[in-house]
Amino acid sequence: MDESFKVLSEDGEPIFCRGSRLGADGSRRTVLAVLVAPGQSPPSILDRLSHEYGLKDELDGAWAVRPLELLREHGRTMLVLEDPGGEPLARLLGAPMELERFLRLALGIVTALGKAHQRGLVHKDIKPANIFVNTASGNVRLTGFGIASRLPRERQTLAPPETIAGTLAYMAPEQTGRMNRSIDSRSDLYSLGVTFYQMLTGALPFAASGPMEWVHCHVARQPLAPSKRLETIPAPVSQIVMKLLAKAAEERYQTTVGLERDLQRCLPEWEARGRIEDFPLGEGDIPDRLLIPETLYGREREVDAFLTAFGRVVGGGAPELVLVSGYSGIGKSSVVHELHKVLLPPRGLFASGKFDQYKSDIPYATLALAFQSLIRSLLAKSEAELASWRDALDEALGPNGKLMVDLVPELRLIIGEPQPAPELAPQDAQRRFRLVLRRFIGVFGGRNIRWPCSSMICNGSMRPLSI
Repeated sequence: MDESFKVLSEDGEPIFCRGSRLGADGSRRTVLAVLVAPGQSPPSILDRLSHEYGLKDELDGAWAVRPLELLREHGRTMLVLEDPGGEPLARLLGAPMELERFLRLALGIVTALGKAHQRGLVHKDIKPANIFVNTASGNVRLTGFGIASRLPRERQTLAPPETIAGTLAYMAPEQTGRMNRSIDSRSDLYSLGVTFYQMLTGALPFAASGPMEWVHCHVARQPLAPSKRLETIPAPVSQIVMKLLAKAAEERYQTTVGLERDLQRCLPEWEARGRIEDFPLGEGDIPDRLLIPETLYGREREVDAFLTAFGRVVGGGAPELVLVSGYSGIGKSSVVHELHKVLLPPRGLFASGKFDQYKSDIPYATLALAFQSLIRSLLAKSEAELASWRDALDEALGPNGKLMVDLVPELRLIIGEPQPAPELAPQDAQRRFRLVLRRFIGVFGGRNIRWPCSSMICNGSMRPLSI
């Protein structure tokens, strides 16, 4: 590969370039390359390149930028791709796009995404940097399949937003893990809605200063309609974008076919008359497979009791205990996870652990599991934020930090390896452990953080909730 690369997009790591390469027959041809700097990239980046290369037989050059080789040269990893001509859509943005041009590009993007969905792929990272457009030919191809899934539906586990695969500014609400809903092809349609919004208005539908704020925007905030930002955008086009941006997947377009038909209705009207009459959206949007809604039915009372308890804790500061009981598999976790959405505005923390019948002989096993998830979420924060947590933990635990490290080994990644706690008689040691555990929990309940919980680790009023 020549060193004379032209950088096409630099959306963090890796770098997307165009260059030339000698083929097996000795001829030189232009190719695209995704380059990863040596020794500076996390393993996840390399895994994504490997995953995308593994999809090469499923990606058709008519709608995708096909991988050719995955190799290491000069100490760096490189994914070589076919060059279809053109450039990333991201390079064409920055100002509102002329409407006819938008409609033509939008149709090309929807067609390409529809082909990917027909192949059983959910892209999971639709954004302008991963959409390659050739303005001369009008062809559109998708790239960036590093986290694409072959599963028709999958659940994103709750994780720190800094560690979620994808791009937060374009991420569907269910991809954040805070919606208690699964990811499927309609998640790509939400990301497409963000992209269309940016094409039409020159700006993203939301602005955020950090990962958690991005999550809050997608889950809880309603964007201003494109026609409200720019009066020249016809109402039907604005409504199409807002339908794509619906928080619940059931309220979005269900297929690319339905979206494509509505866009095809807009284009000739605009070309012929310079305006688009209102029409009912989604008339041709017929689901291509059975999609069972993931809305909780028959649990309104329980969910309301849970959210009401949380509201009291946030408003008054007094800790409460809510016990959720019921037979195995009846849906206790689903009810508890409805709390994720309301935790976002007050920047709440969520820790969960299940009682395992095969670990009933291990003391505090469920507490340890819950706090492991909580500590892992802290480890994803910036060093400045982590330093304040480290100081609070050091102050609370004092010379007894080893007791909590033994319970939650991940804690040593924050406070280091503490000295062994002084030896005490068994009864005194047990009292000390309980005192230190309460102080440990108190760290997460203080610092202006209201930390409700649904397990038996909070003191306060007891409100049994049967499922």
